Formats: sequence, C-alpha cells, structure tokens
Amino acid sequence: MFLRHIIVAFLITLIVSDCIAQAPNIIKDSTPSKQILVFPVITRSIETSWSFGAATSATFHLYKSDTTTRTSNMQGLVLYSLKKQFVAAINGTQYFKKERYILNEQLSYSSFPDKFWGIGANTPDSAQESYSFSQFYTYLHLMRHLGNHCFIGMRYELQKLFKVSYEHNGLFDTENVLGRNPYFVSGIGLSFTFDNRTEAFSPDKGTFAQFHFVHYGKVTGSDYDYSNVVLDYRKYYTIYKHQVFALQGYFFGDIGSEVPIRSLAALGGSNSMRGFYSGRYRDKNQLIFQGEYRIPVYNRWGAAVFGSTGNVGNTFTDFSINDLKYAYGAGLRFAISKSEKLNLRLDYGIGQGNNSGLYFILGEAF
Repeated sequence: MFLRHIIVAFLITLIVSDCIAQAPNIIKDSTPSKQILVFPVITRSIETSWSFGAATSATFHLYKSDTTTRTSNMQGLVLYSLKKQFVAAINGTQYFKKERYILNEQLSYSSFPDKFWGIGANTPDSAQESYSFSQFYTYLHLMRHLGNHCFIGMRYELQKLFKVSYEHNGLFDTENVLGRNPYFVSGIGLSFTFDNRTEAFSPDKGTFAQFHFVHYGKVTGSDYDYSNVVLDYRKYYTIYKHQVFALQGYFFGDIGSEVPIRSLAALGGSNSMRGFYSGRYRDKNQLIFQGEYRIPVYNRWGAAVFGSTGNVGNTFTDFSINDLKYAYGAGLRFAISKSEKLNLRLDYGIGQGNNSGLYFILGEAF
C-alpha cells in the first residue's frame, strides 16, 4: 500500500510540475519584480484524502528600489476532496519598505466533515466519531519593526462556525464539548517577533521566534471568553553544500474554562507530528518539538527526513517525558520557484501506534 501511494504521488508530482512549468504562459506580468503563477492542484493529506482544485501564487516587491526587503507573496486556493470537503482560502505576507511593517493575513471558508475522538491525550482509537461543520475564518497580523530584526505586532482573529452536525448522545454530549452548536469567536492581541531568516518560504539559515497572546471575549463580540498563548521558535542551519537542518519548538496554550472545540490544541497534521490525523488528540495545551534535514538532490529536486515528538494536556503540568508521542518520516521536494525557494512537498509520516499518512502539499512544514 505504501509503495503504491508513493508511485501514484510521484507520477502526479511530474504531471503537476509540468503544468506549473507552463503556468507563466497563463498570466504574464510586464514588471520584472512580479511573478504570478496559476496552476491546477492535486493534494493529499490524512484529513482530506485526495483533493483537487486550483491555486494561484503571486510573488512581488512592493517597492522596486528597495532591494533589502524580502519578497512579498499572496496565495489563493480552492479545493474539493474525495471526502466531500471544500476549502477556499487567501493568505499571504507583505513586506513594506525596509520591512518597517509586515502584514500577514488569511481569509478562508471551509465545509468540512471531520473526526473526533474526545478530549485528552489518551483517547482510544475506538472512540472515533464523525462530525461536520462550516466555518468562516479571518486572521490579520500587523507587525512594526523595532530594530535588530525585532517586531511588535497586533493580531486579530475571527471564527464563525455554523451548520454543525454530530452524533447526538455521543462524545460531544457526554463530554459536554463546547462548540458543538454554532458559535462565533473574535479576539485581539499582541505579539513579539524576532525574525532574521534568509528566505520567506524555505530558509537555509537564521532564527524565527514569536510569542503572541490573544483574548477572546464579550468586548470583541465572542460567544466564549478565553485567551490563547503561543510560543513558536524555529532555527535553521546550513550544514554542507546547501543541506539545511531545521528545528522547531512549539507551545500552544488556552487559558480559561470556555474554550470551544475548534480553538483547542490539535495534535497532528501536515505541518507538525506528520503521520497523526490533525486533531487525533485535542486539549487546551500542546507542546511539540520537531526537526527536519533537507537535502538538494538534482536541479529542482530535493529530499528530506523528519521527526517530531509532543503531546497535548489539560494543563502544562500534564506534560511528561514518558508520555510524549512521536512521529517520523521522509519526503521529496520539487521547486516550482527556484529563486524564491517555493517547493511542492511530498511527505510520508508515521506516527506512534496505528497512525500514518501521505501528504502532498505546497510549501515547507515550517
């Protein structure tokens, strides 16, 4: 089964890469500092199975004469999966003159059949239940440069959940899970960031460190009152002939007793603990450590091996070295933009227990 998935995904990679090679002929921009690609998309993850759609990626400089500022980007995506999941999203990062300001944004709509095993780090596989929801999500993050690669920022997040459907008298009811009915949350907060990475998409050296605190409450119109704290630390090393060793430590914590299900920490997914279904384990806190070794192979092709460990818990004191879960795997990379180091990523992750899956995604995990 594993070899069959790899062969199929490898062939699809070749097909998509050929489409991408032709993409600049679809939209041409007379400005040399801009590049716009439009291409068909085929992706694969544990949560969605195969998904099909279209994407557009634009890279540009807001100020042509400012050669020290990193490349800005915008991506648009529309996907429909074999599991009848629909996602439409716009996200990007804009670097203003001399990077005095940086703006991150994401706008999305999703209609998503999903899975739930209960809340906690020890929920059994047999507890699995299906549920579905539709969601509008907005995320805005404006950062102001303070000097020496340090930024202070303001964040805003909005989430509206509706058309929620679940198995009545099942886990959602017996565990009295908040958010099993339609709800709205909106929060505002502050961030502090240090970022001296060399590239936006696939850094080969540098450090990214970010702390943010967001409060969701009645003042911002939320149905629930709680706060969220995130610590994200990433380090990149060039080892030998463009080989890169990337490390990440990540902590996610919710504060308060009114945290709805889609705001809980979710272990797994295409960016961390690859091999676990995203949300296989959910709780108010999550701690993750992961590493990845990226190796250029030939021309636009590369490879990577990765490993991660972590867990979720109701409080920070619930974390124990003896209880940490683990995942590992390997993958291929194909550069659709060599100058910007934007890669198509094909990963196969294996998680502790009976967890594994194939991912076919645009962009590095971290």
